[in-house]
Amino acid sequence: MTRLFAVVERDLRRFLRNPVVILSSVVMPLLYLIILGNSFHGVLKNLSLAVVNMDKGPYASRVVERLHALEAGPGTIRIFEESDQGKAVAGVDDGRYMGALILPHDFSRNLIKGNGGEVGLFLDNTEIISAETLRAVITAAAASIESEFIPVREGSDRAIVRSIERYKKVDYDQSLIPGVIIMAIFLGTLTTGAFNTVMDKFLGVNESYLLTPLTKRDIVFGLVISGVIITTIIAILVLFLATLISGIPIWDILSLSALLSAVLIIILSTLGLIGMMFVILGRANHPRIVGVLGGFLNVIFFFPSGAIYPVESFPGWLKAFAKVNPERYSVHALRTILFKGEGLRGIEGDILFLAIFAGVTLSIATFSYKRGL
Repeated sequence: MTRLFAVVERDLRRFLRNPVVILSSVVMPLLYLIILGNSFHGVLKNLSLAVVNMDKGPYASRVVERLHALEAGPGTIRIFEESDQGKAVAGVDDGRYMGALILPHDFSRNLIKGNGGEVGLFLDNTEIISAETLRAVITAAAASIESEFIPVREGSDRAIVRSIERYKKVDYDQSLIPGVIIMAIFLGTLTTGAFNTVMDKFLGVNESYLLTPLTKRDIVFGLVISGVIITTIIAILVLFLATLISGIPIWDILSLSALLSAVLIIILSTLGLIGMMFVILGRANHPRIVGVLGGFLNVIFFFPSGAIYPVESFPGWLKAFAKVNPERYSVHALRTILFKGEGLRGIEGDILFLAIFAGVTLSIATFSYKRGL
């Protein structure tokens, strides 16, 4: 019995001497609750909608009033008034708006004459959840001005919404592909780079570095380059297989320029995340810490990235974090490339942020790396 309690005591002492594990055991479940609970926030909110009212008649005004009521009440949409139809649709294409509602100049007149009034709704259907929510909201707003909405063309005094999806139809499983790629990048950066440094410390291999002329920059950048090569290959393989599994082969959706743009985003995302891992794990000395922090970091960065649920619907504090979350920019850029058929157009801001993030994290990682025992 004495020997049994000796083993128990030893294990308890070892656990208590590791405050990181203790803290993580308490904090991580709470953070899972906070992050996951607010990333999947139920009803969508703050979906950006451009409204072009070319009519100014009574029925058009009534539709706009109902939309403003939705904005002020449940907050499902956020209205941006535009005077030009072309600018509104262009805003959908470049990601400023989730949709653009066009009220034509004869909308009220046709309703008054009993000919049926039509409105046009241009949707960014690459964000499938947001697009379907907007379609339902606009349909309800238009239907309530006279009678219930009907989705077929016919002479009547009813308002009819003609929705126009700007891009090829994207199923929900296909819309997850950008997030799957980012998940692969995250796991790749977690198991290369900084993790190899932790393992070297744990196994005592890092002591041999002291006998060589290797500088801190040589060590960090050597591990970074190998990590980028490995992770990029993994991410491209995941991209290829994910498109096949979801029924949209990569050669059907990507031109050569778009494929090169996707590879650029993958490399920049990998550089930034590897640098971040070095900053966070650079001083760790046991692989257990990597395992504990890995799940924690995955939840913090992946779920608020917009890969599964629209960022616009997050509460204010989580939306603020999403603005500095590198995975959000990676997901947006890959979604634009894969589903909008764009190359570098529309993702310039994403590239700039990812490049700056990579530069900052790698600089901090090199400066803070400890070349010693």
